[in-house]
Amino acid sequence: MRRVRRMLDPPIGLLLNAVTGVAAWPLFPLLGGCAVLVPVGGLGRFLMTRVLGAVRALADFHRDRAARVLGHKTAPRPERDRTARDLAWLAVHAVVGPACPISVVALFHFARVILYLRTAESSPTVSLTLSLSILAFVATGLAAIPLLHTLHARLTELLLRPSLAGRIRELAESRAAVIDAQAAELRRIERDLHDGVQARLISMRMNLGLIRSMTDADPVRELAREAYDTAGEALAELRALVRGILPPVLADRGLAGAIHAAALLHPIPVEVDIDLPARPEPPVESAVYFAAVEALNNVAKHSEATRAWVRLSHSDGVLRLSVIDNGRGGADPAAGTGLDGIRRRLSAFDGTLTVHSPPGGPSEITMELPCALSSQKISHS
Repeated sequence: MRRVRRMLDPPIGLLLNAVTGVAAWPLFPLLGGCAVLVPVGGLGRFLMTRVLGAVRALADFHRDRAARVLGHKTAPRPERDRTARDLAWLAVHAVVGPACPISVVALFHFARVILYLRTAESSPTVSLTLSLSILAFVATGLAAIPLLHTLHARLTELLLRPSLAGRIRELAESRAAVIDAQAAELRRIERDLHDGVQARLISMRMNLGLIRSMTDADPVRELAREAYDTAGEALAELRALVRGILPPVLADRGLAGAIHAAALLHPIPVEVDIDLPARPEPPVESAVYFAAVEALNNVAKHSEATRAWVRLSHSDGVLRLSVIDNGRGGADPAAGTGLDGIRRRLSAFDGTLTVHSPPGGPSEITMELPCALSSQKISHS
């Protein structure tokens, strides 16, 4: 059965390329019309976003197919030059996609023409020549099917692959984002320690100093009670600080258990669907967990949603996390809603953030990180 599928994949792939190539033709006049309408107002931008979304979905579909055909792993692409490359690929695909199967059909048509060709002279030499010509056209057509299928996949991969300059720029920006994020995290920890725990400990030390110099029992008991309460508050703040650095549930139960725990504590119902056969590496687990928590916090603060969904899976060397809600939509990474912080956090691991949030909802935030799973299996206890 698998052998049959491998044999049928090239002709089906060529046919699919032709269909999607022809289907891409109306997108060009639509893009032109939307470009004219964009200065008019919100409708033009809305339509342009929809058309570019269709172009992106088509490019991603063929990029994933090309990776499967060539036996490569699909890795996330940087957002910076993605639209330009998608449009360039679409222009080429609109021509090459239909042209490949047409050329194969033309070869078989030539063989058919020779088969029914009436010659002025009938002889064994002429018959042999015509038979060999028919076989040559048929053989060439059969050989061209897998060849053109593979060439189209390589062309797709080449056109949709990020440029070297863009890749270098993306890595430089992600490195700067990591340094900034680490510096901000250190400042946060220092501020929490200084304003919280340190202040509590100083207050407790002052109370204990007063207790040493007192002999009356009632004031001593009152100061001792205050010192006891202050020690409890300091301990609670220390625990909260530790959870902010590395939650114990993440270390004990892994990413799946930590996301389940975060969903249970969320103020709106969250449905979790996780397909993760093993644990990612600890740095990836931490980054994805805090990104998921930040995305769920955004849902609670800004979306006015009544329900949310979290989906986590790993395939083709890529960890994918989606956070979906049925809220009012309109999420914008540039609007300061925390999405830009998630993007910076993921960029440290060459990850990407995709936001689909039309006005009126629903909203879907998709995070992708290329990573391998460790040998440590998921614990379901």
